[in-house]
Amino acid sequence: MTTPLTQVRPAHELQTDDHTPVVIVGAGACGLTAALALHRLGVECVVLERDAFPAGSTALSSGFIPAPGTRAQAAQGIHDSVDLFAQDIQGKAHGQAAPHLVQAYASHIGPALDALEAHHGVPWQVLDNFLYPGHSAHRMHAVPEKTGAGLMSRLQAAADAAGVVLLTQAQVTELWADDQQRVHGVGFVRPGGAVERLRCDVVLLACNGFGGAPARVKSLLPEMADATYAGHVGNDGSAIAWGEQLGARSADLGAYQGHGSWAVPQGALISWALMMEGGVQINAHGQRFHDETQGYSEAAVHVLAQPGGVAWNVFDDTLLAFAQDFPDFVAAQDAGAVQHADDAPALARLLGCPMEALQTTLNSIQPGTDLITGRTFKRALQAPFHAVKVTGALFHTQGGLDIDAQARVLRQDGTPLPNLLAAGGAARGVSGNAVWGYLSGNGLLSAIAGGHMAAHTAASLQPTPGSTSA
Repeated sequence: MTTPLTQVRPAHELQTDDHTPVVIVGAGACGLTAALALHRLGVECVVLERDAFPAGSTALSSGFIPAPGTRAQAAQGIHDSVDLFAQDIQGKAHGQAAPHLVQAYASHIGPALDALEAHHGVPWQVLDNFLYPGHSAHRMHAVPEKTGAGLMSRLQAAADAAGVVLLTQAQVTELWADDQQRVHGVGFVRPGGAVERLRCDVVLLACNGFGGAPARVKSLLPEMADATYAGHVGNDGSAIAWGEQLGARSADLGAYQGHGSWAVPQGALISWALMMEGGVQINAHGQRFHDETQGYSEAAVHVLAQPGGVAWNVFDDTLLAFAQDFPDFVAAQDAGAVQHADDAPALARLLGCPMEALQTTLNSIQPGTDLITGRTFKRALQAPFHAVKVTGALFHTQGGLDIDAQARVLRQDGTPLPNLLAAGGAARGVSGNAVWGYLSGNGLLSAIAGGHMAAHTAASLQPTPGSTSA
């Protein structure tokens, strides 16, 4: 079916008696978190999801969520704080992340995770055996499956148990708004092409960004124009398109999450924990070409700049055993992504690089600081070696509709639209305006903290008895 044109239509032409207090567009981590929070607040909502089942960008991610001050951290004896987390976010973004959102997300993410655990049985564990780039405390939370798909399964089960109304195969294509930019309802396409319409008091756009819109990527992220897109095809820029028609402003459209460890040809994510624990990336010349511990997002650009746009993740037996604690890595290994070399000459043949250059590179991986890239190593790599061929990929965008600390979409003059909210990838994130500003976990941080915030705002915008939303 051809995707209908995303559009805003005049509210006075909307013809339907069907009504719900809140419509949530998108059933990823953001949308389901918001729906569950609304359930706790006693506010009815309908979640509209374009796909046959909820998955989105969340299911394609590692599923790891950074949060300070949670019950899970306390149970594991981990000391952290909102202020420390906020400092880490801004540190990675070189001070260019929106301060009001940094504080809002850092403050809301812990309570959001605790509420999901306490009220909906979503269990969290903190990954405490390594630190992702830029984090100064162990704060990465995961469900027991340690995958994004596992996280989505848990959230969907919680939504089902709470009785959340979720319509799948319901692609929203229309917003109906009046001259004051108040949204009165939405239109969505059902299987077979039928269009249904629904009135509402508040709309939350939780439909992610524009990574799946090639024209916008080429215009706004030219360095990623030819990169593999490893995100969800539903990230088609709908939120921005509606915002433009409503006179809303966007922000940080140059920010995105790339990843420098997308296995080819398997098309699988290889955990960056391998790099943080001592793995390296080596190109066709047999050389390392960046400090791998700076971050997997900017690594995408570095890898794409290598011959053929590819590199090899190289590691040893110790790191292989470590990586096998991650289900996504095991799946990639089962798919044939991990290749093996008994010694340096065999590794050179595998990588197709000069033996002398490779040996020089391996000899430079010693305890201490590498003078070329500035990376600090704890130990050398020991044969036998293991390697995964990877490229740089675009995962999701971090810019979007500009919002305030209550997730309200802002007009060009900075005033909020009456009842349109945005969160997660549909909204401006906290990664500044460039690829290097992405702190590990920022995507799910803005999705879950943003969904939690938006739900409370949506509840506050409900009309009082006897009033009208017109």
